Amino acid sequence: MNDINRNNRQIAIALDIGTTKVCAMAGFKNEYGKIEVLGVGTVKSEGVSRGVVSNIDKTVKAIHEAIQIAQKNAKTTFGKVHVGIAGQHIKSIHHHGLLVRQEPEAEINEADVSKLISDMHKLVLPPGDKILHVFPQEFTVDDETNIVDPIGMSGVRLEANFHIITGQISASRNILRCVEKVGLEVADITLEPIASSKAVVTPEEKEAGVALVDIGGGTTDVAIFQDGIIRHTSVIPFGGNIITDDIKEGCTIIRKQAELLKVKFGSALASENQANDIVVIPGLSGREPKEISVKNLAHIIQARMEEIIEQVYFEIRNSGFERKLIAGIVITGGGAQLKHLPQLFEYMTGMDARIGYPTEHLASGNDKVASPMYATGVGLVLKGFEYAERNNRKESSVSTR
Repeated sequence: MNDINRNNRQIAIALDIGTTKVCAMAGFKNEYGKIEVLGVGTVKSEGVSRGVVSNIDKTVKAIHEAIQIAQKNAKTTFGKVHVGIAGQHIKSIHHHGLLVRQEPEAEINEADVSKLISDMHKLVLPPGDKILHVFPQEFTVDDETNIVDPIGMSGVRLEANFHIITGQISASRNILRCVEKVGLEVADITLEPIASSKAVVTPEEKEAGVALVDIGGGTTDVAIFQDGIIRHTSVIPFGGNIITDDIKEGCTIIRKQAELLKVKFGSALASENQANDIVVIPGLSGREPKEISVKNLAHIIQARMEEIIEQVYFEIRNSGFERKLIAGIVITGGGAQLKHLPQLFEYMTGMDARIGYPTEHLASGNDKVASPMYATGVGLVLKGFEYAERNNRKESSVSTR
C-alpha cells in the first residue's frame, strides 16, 4: 500500500494505557467497513498501577516507545489519539432529566436531546470528580414512557433516565499530561470497558442482555448492556497481576517465572489437570531446579479467580439485570486467555460465558491483534471513527443552516 492512498484515508489512532502494557494502534476502515490495522506498538507498562498513572515519567517513556513502534509500522506520523481510562476511581450514577419545551407543536429534534444531555454535565459531583460519559437510557414524552428515540415526536415534557460515568479529575488529567508530553493531542477519553465492548460484543448480544468482563493486569472492568443500552459499569481493583503474585508466593519463585508459568501452563480449573503433570523451573544462580505440579498451580489460580468472579457476580446482581442477561457473559482482556476460564465463570454464575475476540470488526489478515488482550485497542480505534463521523455530522449541520 503506498503513502498517497494512506494520506487520503482517515486513520484513527488508539492508545491503551494499561497496567501491564501500553499499546498504540493505528487503523483505517476499508471499503467493507472493517478495520485494517496499519501499525501496532506494544511495550511493557511500568508507570501504571491498577489502571491509574502512578509515575508520569515512566508512563511518558512507555507511551513514547509504543507510539514510535506503531508510527514506524504504519509509516506515518500521529497527531490525535483516542485514549482509554480505567481504575478504581470510576463510578456510575443514575439521574433523571426533564426538559419543558417552548414549542410543543414542533417535532422533538436532536437539539432538544442534546440540551437534556448537556444539563446532565452540570450535575454537582463530589470534589475532585468529573463526568466522563452521559448515556441516555430511555425517554418519556409527556406520559408516553420507555421511548428509545424521541426524535420526530411531539410533546411538551421531554424526560430521560441517564447512566452517568464519573472519574477523578486528577486521573484523567495525568493521562492528558502524559500524552501531551509525547507531543500528541487527546481527541477524547473513553472508559475502557465501553471501548472493549465495541470490539467484542455484538449488537444482538447488547440487545438480548450481556455482561462484558474485561480482565486486565491491574483491574477487572464490568459493563452490563440490555436492550442495546449500557445499564451498569464498575471497576474491580484486581486483575491478572494479583494471580501472578499469588503464584510467586505459593510456589516461591521469582515474578518473571510466575508470569511465564501462568501464561504457559495456567488453568482456572484444578479438576481439569492431572496430578502427575510437573513443570521444572531452573534454579537461581546454580541452585537446584524446582518442580511444580500443574494441578497445584491451577489450585492457586482458581482460588484467586473465584474471588474475582464473585466480585463480578456481585456487580451483576447489584445492577438488577441478573435475570435479564440472555446472552450471558463475554470475557475479554489479557486475563481472558487463561485455560478453562469460561467453564469456571459458568460454574460460579450459572450463566453462559464465552471469550470475546476482537475479530468481528477486523479485516482478514490482522491476526496479530486478534487476541482478547487487544480488545480495548481495537475498540478505541472504532470509537475514533465514531468520533470523526459525529464531528462530520456537526460540521455538515452547521454548514446547512
